[in-house]
Amino acid sequence: MKSYNVCLKDTVKTFTKRLFYSLFDCEQEEEHGAYLEKTFIKVLKVLEIENAEELWETFKSELPEIRRMLDLDAIAFENNDPASHSLEEIYLAYPGFHAISIYRLSHALYNLKVPILPRMMSEYIHGITGIDIHPGATIDESFYIDHGTGIVIGETSIIGKDVKIYQGVTLGGISVAKSLASTKRHPTIEDNVCIYANATVLGGDIVIGANSIIGANVWITQSVPENSLVTYQTEIKIRPKKNGIK
Repeated sequence: MKSYNVCLKDTVKTFTKRLFYSLFDCEQEEEHGAYLEKTFIKVLKVLEIENAEELWETFKSELPEIRRMLDLDAIAFENNDPASHSLEEIYLAYPGFHAISIYRLSHALYNLKVPILPRMMSEYIHGITGIDIHPGATIDESFYIDHGTGIVIGETSIIGKDVKIYQGVTLGGISVAKSLASTKRHPTIEDNVCIYANATVLGGDIVIGANSIIGANVWITQSVPENSLVTYQTEIKIRPKKNGIK
């Protein structure tokens, strides 16, 4: 029976937490810098990945750009959420921002062709926030997630600038054969789109055009033109309560 290094889950959890802290806190960066490098190399060697030292240096060189993108994401949160009172609150207390932060870190590793580790990082934050963003997804700057619980963003999703997504949204794929795993299976969301709660958008050839609003609870399997408003129509009746009904 083959043995798997499942204890790496704990190692990656601690690594991911300290990497996140170091990205925004200079004291944490100084304190944990050696640990992060050592642990990264250790994890990759356990996973039998070559060139661990070179991969770490390349990844480390990308951290300033990741931080720049995340600062723009944080500003998008402040601009869009009337319940926010400061940027500091967003960095410290917003699960959506936390999930985006780990996504951007894991996405950089995914682009470097590092296997397994990016998925472990994304599953760590998924367990904390309930937000499931595959590290392979491509997400541009100023991305805003409100509330966030139940959001699923698939591997080949493409999301443009200034996009807003609310809780329960799925950017998913229609079932395809395993042999088509390398094809685009998830939708493209163009710039300045807002997708409200529990909307489901499925399919790799689906494009939600720029400046569109996707209403709550809709199910979309065809492209939407730019500047569209898509809503789900239902009838809600309000009438006097009958005697005896509690």
